[in-house]
Amino acid sequence: MYYGYIKWIILLIFLIIESFNIFLKILNLKYLRKKGKEVPPDFESHIDETLLSKTVDYTIEKTKFGFFDFAFDLIIIIIFIFGGILDYFVGWIESITKNFILQGIIFSLTLYYISTLLSIPFSLYVDFKIENKYGFNTTTPKLWATDLFKSLIISTILIIIMVSVSCWLIVKLPSLWWLMVWLFTLLFSIFLMYISPYIIEPLFNKFSPAPPQIEEKIKELTERVKITVSKVMVMDASKRSKHSNAYFTGIGKTKRIVLFDTLLSTMNPSEIISIIAHEAGHWKKKHLLKRIVATELLSLAIIYLSYRILETPFLTSIFEYHNNNFFAKLVLLTFIFSIVFFPFTPLLSFLSRRHETEADNFAISNISNSQDYINALIKLSKDNLINLHPHPFYAKFYYSHPPVLERIEKIKRTAGVKDN
Repeated sequence: MYYGYIKWIILLIFLIIESFNIFLKILNLKYLRKKGKEVPPDFESHIDETLLSKTVDYTIEKTKFGFFDFAFDLIIIIIFIFGGILDYFVGWIESITKNFILQGIIFSLTLYYISTLLSIPFSLYVDFKIENKYGFNTTTPKLWATDLFKSLIISTILIIIMVSVSCWLIVKLPSLWWLMVWLFTLLFSIFLMYISPYIIEPLFNKFSPAPPQIEEKIKELTERVKITVSKVMVMDASKRSKHSNAYFTGIGKTKRIVLFDTLLSTMNPSEIISIIAHEAGHWKKKHLLKRIVATELLSLAIIYLSYRILETPFLTSIFEYHNNNFFAKLVLLTFIFSIVFFPFTPLLSFLSRRHETEADNFAISNISNSQDYINALIKLSKDNLINLHPHPFYAKFYYSHPPVLERIEKIKRTAGVKDN
């Protein structure tokens, strides 16, 4: 009898959370406008007021446009869930087929295609307007469209596999599907980590061996810290963007190090090695493994709780839906979980920042000169127009990495570097 009130209470909580998100972004912008013209001491020989002003403008423009994207998504979610569109959508699918597996495939693919279609105008504006304005975008409309088409094909295949197997398990094992779906998802994710460097990533980029002098130094580092790396590759990132980065990819024997070609053009070998030393720190400290274990344990608990809730008409009753469709309830449950887990955002950010600090400490203990790493961070910040002055509260709530100025100060203290 009181279910209708619960629905509007949920909507109110959702709007409060989203308003808080907006508040934090505005707070961050105001802080940037106040502090943004201050050139930090460590950056004085690398950037001037003109470049710093460009960094501020880039952050402000991206954030302001993010408000439009954010508002659009907010309206779509409210209309879809609280406007009854989801109820009509499910009814349409049930009129097409009564087969549970086919319903799951149609449901998932349709939502994915609509979501992708709605995101295209925003993605185009960011890439060809904002990124182009600040000198980052190097992609062409043809390449952009090709990437989109490839992503659609790959995602379609993965969605069909995931949904088909999951739905089959739900039908065949009605009391144990939660455990078997979790196990299948875990194994399939590990499988994708193995094949990604050989099958998926080459569909989008070309990979070539790193220059011998760079590869030799990287192999020397990885052997010294006892990390097995199959290859050191350079990716042609510059055909899409001037942003620079480096990362580990794959798992086990397929593990490799990938350098953006943009990184090679802006940093010397010692600075590149320092970045790889940081990434190596994540592997040596088992950060990826810890995250996978924690994520999977949490996922197991969530999927079991979902199983218990989805057995009942509780969700569709709350939202006053006309049927008890499994997929409609799954969407509603996902929406509720997004609200429930929002307060844990700063905790997850804190844990991520702690991992980054541990990787930084590992890096400076395994390179000959900590100043190389500091210089590398400065160049990455400069070349990517990173906000040097985020609001402290905003950073603590959302940042997965410590703000770069804070990060450099910690490195100096750890390495015993004195300010000039």
